Amino acid sequence: MAHKLVIVESPAKARTIGGYLGQGYVVESSIGHIRDLPQSAAETPAKIKDKPWGRLAVDVDNGFEPYYVVPRDKKAHISKLKTLLKDADELYLATDEDREGEAIAWHLLDELKPKGIPVHRMVFHEITKQAILAAVASPRQINDDLVEAQEARRILDRLYGYEVSPVLWKKVMSGLSAGRVQSVATRLVVDRERERMAFRVASYWDLEGTFDAGAQKDPRMFPGRLYAIDDVRVAGGSDFADDGTLKDKKGGRVHLDRAGAEGLVSALADTTFSVRSVEAKPYRRQPYAPFRTTTLQQEASRKLGMSASVTMSVAQRLYENGFITYMRTDSTTLSSSAIGAARTQVRDLYGEEYLPDAPREYASKVKNAQEAHEAIRPAGESFRTPAQTGLTGEQFRLYELIWMRTVASQMKDAVGQSVSVRLGGAASDGRDVVFSASGRVITFHGFLKAYVEGTEGGKRSDDDQVPLPELAEGDGVSAAALNALGHETKPPARYTEATLIKELEDREIGRPSTYASIIGTIINRGYVYKKGTALVPAWIAFSTIRLLEEHFPRQISYEFTARMEDVLDEIANGQKDRQSELAEFYFGSGDVEGLKKLVDELGDIDARELATFPIGGPDSDIHLRVGRYGPYLEGPDDEGNPIGKRANVPDDLPPDELTLEKAKELFANPAGEEIQLGVHPDTGLEVVAKNGRYGPYVTELLPEDSPKNAKPRTGSLFKSMSLDTVTLEDAVKLLSLPRVVGEDPESGEEITAQNGRYGPYLKKGTDSRSLTSEDQLLTIGLDEALKIYAQPKQRGRAAAAPPLKELGNDPVSGQPVVVKSGRFGEYVTDGEYNATLRKDDTVEAITLERAAELLAERRERGPAKKAAKKGTKKAPAKKAAAKKTSAKKTAKKTTKKVAKKA
Repeated sequence: MAHKLVIVESPAKARTIGGYLGQGYVVESSIGHIRDLPQSAAETPAKIKDKPWGRLAVDVDNGFEPYYVVPRDKKAHISKLKTLLKDADELYLATDEDREGEAIAWHLLDELKPKGIPVHRMVFHEITKQAILAAVASPRQINDDLVEAQEARRILDRLYGYEVSPVLWKKVMSGLSAGRVQSVATRLVVDRERERMAFRVASYWDLEGTFDAGAQKDPRMFPGRLYAIDDVRVAGGSDFADDGTLKDKKGGRVHLDRAGAEGLVSALADTTFSVRSVEAKPYRRQPYAPFRTTTLQQEASRKLGMSASVTMSVAQRLYENGFITYMRTDSTTLSSSAIGAARTQVRDLYGEEYLPDAPREYASKVKNAQEAHEAIRPAGESFRTPAQTGLTGEQFRLYELIWMRTVASQMKDAVGQSVSVRLGGAASDGRDVVFSASGRVITFHGFLKAYVEGTEGGKRSDDDQVPLPELAEGDGVSAAALNALGHETKPPARYTEATLIKELEDREIGRPSTYASIIGTIINRGYVYKKGTALVPAWIAFSTIRLLEEHFPRQISYEFTARMEDVLDEIANGQKDRQSELAEFYFGSGDVEGLKKLVDELGDIDARELATFPIGGPDSDIHLRVGRYGPYLEGPDDEGNPIGKRANVPDDLPPDELTLEKAKELFANPAGEEIQLGVHPDTGLEVVAKNGRYGPYVTELLPEDSPKNAKPRTGSLFKSMSLDTVTLEDAVKLLSLPRVVGEDPESGEEITAQNGRYGPYLKKGTDSRSLTSEDQLLTIGLDEALKIYAQPKQRGRAAAAPPLKELGNDPVSGQPVVVKSGRFGEYVTDGEYNATLRKDDTVEAITLERAAELLAERRERGPAKKAAKKGTKKAPAKKAAAKKTSAKKTAKKTTKKVAKKA
């Protein structure tokens, strides 16, 4: 039977839309991108391998034509789509309405090559029945300009990555990668750490007082802080530069030290204060605009503790299941129906007094925002409250956040009053002293009844109130308590995911839809790691950024990277030509050097200098070096040899904490330096303790005449031990491992206690069982070991490791889906099929819907081939017919005509 074929990106979206369209429609997913530039030499067809541009898979000499291939794991699925297309009388390409989605639609059209049937581009911003039916009724054609912009971005990233990354491999470390935006994001994190390393602490003191307005006032007591002495402001944290010096400000500043602050407290002991001034101002706070991609990521990080990747993954599931509108948007506009739905909920849930007379409209402040998109909001023409959705866990929390922000955006302002008071008095030494007190009272909460935005860095939230008594100029008050307080200036805060996203957006670097993957990439590549929520650069990032700054200054420039986004927007708007912009980027023009020339004419790069950083100042004789196996310190020894001492640097020590004092501490206990513990009572060998790359350990020193293949016994220190406290007795116990616990009376097999990579365990033949603590290695007896072995195993030769995460039941098989750790990494399984997580997936972010997509893709390839049993004669293999690899992409002009024709 003929049908209308609708292709979307994901199985979850296909199921939801299929339910809305009903009979006559077949809705299938492309499972993401169906083709791309080759990702490896194995994917690169033989016909282009010998081309000068074959490695890039972009013909830079002929209009930057890309050479696309269908990945091996997508070929079966493409065949399925082609089979479905044979019986179709219409084709709807219903991928997301952004550049990425437009490109996927174009790739599908170019790969499937439908003949004799109408082809439509179907777009929608939410997956509700009304929106889907409206999209089917009003399709459009593929937007070639959007495709051109996405293709230009993909080629730019390929040229940058494939040309610059090999330079890093040769001069910094193998396995590194460079990226047009990821490298700039890494530079931001490195630059912030450089600021912290250059920062010098300044100390300052001030006075904090509790003042008594009298029994007749409410509140009676209120706080105040020292403001000025003899009409000169008292210095605070913002008055000091990063080098610890006082900034030169108009009117000067009084810099109090401890003695000065404590002396002033004494001088004010008997002072009576009077109100010098009272300044009252109306307070008004307007609601925040509805969420766009970046503000959602930032707020989910602050309020829900979600990383950017988790936020986008959860939002994707909400969108695909019809709960929210499209989550990749830089627009803050709401449709008239959405405004109506929000206003209805304000009236029903909060009352008429919270509803403004006219609907609120928000204009996007984002440059080149796609106003065709809406803000992120609950889907539909009437909103479901969080309780009405039936959602749970992360999806419920994120939906609730989106719902609250959307409803609050259509509520009245919060209003109140803010008051600033100055209190003055004379100290016993004649100095005139002024304290300040500020307060805020909210008289009508307005939108704050529904939503209060999260804050960082100790900032006051919008609904905080600090009431002050009603005071008038000339009123007398007394000081109930005065205290001298010491403070230190703080270095610039490290970026968190939320603040890095905000910085990238403020600098107009990258696009909102790419921020989650950018941050994920720089973390996964080892350039950056997390310490709590803070993003800390590894030393390898310092070497990488130094090379890029010295040899690719334009490509690592913040301004240049932002300008490239403008260029891509202009291509998307049909204002610029893709080929000419790519040519300027790669080959250069006029005085602008292109990427190719920079790579070809790099000249000499001193790899050692790139990897060397002085500790404690440019003239220091102690240096950190980034080595093949990690960072380490070099410095002079006691005999004056310039690199006579070395010490490993802990991987989790932030660069700004590696001070000269810390370096000397590491030298005092370096890797390789031996701590003599004594002679082993049984072997007579010297026992020493060392600090190695993988932690502290003890070992025996073998005699010089020992055979070359002889290996000394070693034992890692338990987590409860340290090099400073380990004794010979401890070492003897550690060297006794693995320890024979006893013999199984039934099987006669020996049971041993061993310490392994994944912790302490028991071993009996091939059967291993985990222990709960390292101390059990030395104390566990045979009876306790036998009790452990009496417990049933879950399956297999050894007790199965518990799942890393339970996700729910698979919608196809109905079986429980769990995340597990395997030999080749983490994977999801429903008990029948296993699907390895992709590079952008994480255990933290994976959801049931994403797992179902991976399993659906795995099922497409059929069951795994079983290994032939031993002894079974293998049939001779038939010679595979030679296949000619033909280009999947014809000339761009031809394919664009096909797209327009369709």
